[in-house]
Amino acid sequence: MKHENSVEFEVIGDYGLFSDPVTRAGGEKFSFQVPTYEALKGILHSIYWKPTLIWIVDEVRVMNPIQTETKGIRPIRYYNGSNDLSYYTYLKDCRYQVKAHFIWNENRPELAEDRNENKHHCIAKRMIERGGRRDVFLGSRECQGYVKPCVYGEEKGFYDDVPELSFGMMYHGITYADEAYSEETKGRMSVRLWQAVMRYGKIAFLPPWECIHRPVREMNMKKFGRQYDNFLPVGQEVIV
Repeated sequence: MKHENSVEFEVIGDYGLFSDPVTRAGGEKFSFQVPTYEALKGILHSIYWKPTLIWIVDEVRVMNPIQTETKGIRPIRYYNGSNDLSYYTYLKDCRYQVKAHFIWNENRPELAEDRNENKHHCIAKRMIERGGRRDVFLGSRECQGYVKPCVYGEEKGFYDDVPELSFGMMYHGITYADEAYSEETKGRMSVRLWQAVMRYGKIAFLPPWECIHRPVREMNMKKFGRQYDNFLPVGQEVIV
C-alpha cells in the first residue's frame, strides 16, 4: 500500500548488529538475521524526527545475502572498569531498501498546530537526500550506516526468487508512553513481538498495534510546550 507521505531509501553498512535486548545482559551479543522494526525506526529518527509524528515502517527489502562474522571484543566491565573478552556476532555487508510513512502522534495534542503533512514530508525527503540529520547506525553504535534515496523494488535482490523464509517469533520493538496506541499501553513501556516472514526478499512489518505486546514497567510521558519548561516561567517570552 502506497501512502501519501511515504519515503523510500536505501541504507548500507559494512556491519550490522540487530540483537535481541534479552541477550545483551550476558555480554555476548548475537545479531538477528534481518533488521528489526525498531532498528529501522531508529534510522528514520536519525534521518528526521519530531514528537509531532510517529514513523511507521512498512517494508524492508534484503538486497545482499545474509552473512555473519564473529569478532572478539574487549568491553569494559561495569563493576570495576577493567577490560573483559566477549564475542559479538555481526551481520556483514548489509544493504537494505526501506519503505515507511508517518502518522500524527495523537498523544501530543499540545503539538497539533505543527501537523503540516506536506512540510514534514518534504523535510524528510530532503534529509534522505543529505544522508540524514544525525549519524546512522545499523542496530549498534559501532555499526556505521549510510542512507541515500532509492526507488523501492528496483534492482535485483539476493532473495527475490525465494518464496518464503521464516524467522520465527522475533523482537519487533518497544512502545513508549508517548507513542501509546491503546489503554493497555498508556502510561507504561511495553515490548512488542511478532512472527517475522520474508517473502521474495521483502519483509512486510505488522504495525505496532497488531503485534503481541507485553508491559515492562510504568512510565510517564514528557510533555512539550512553554508551560512545561522548568527553565522558563509561564508567560515569559524569549527576546532574540
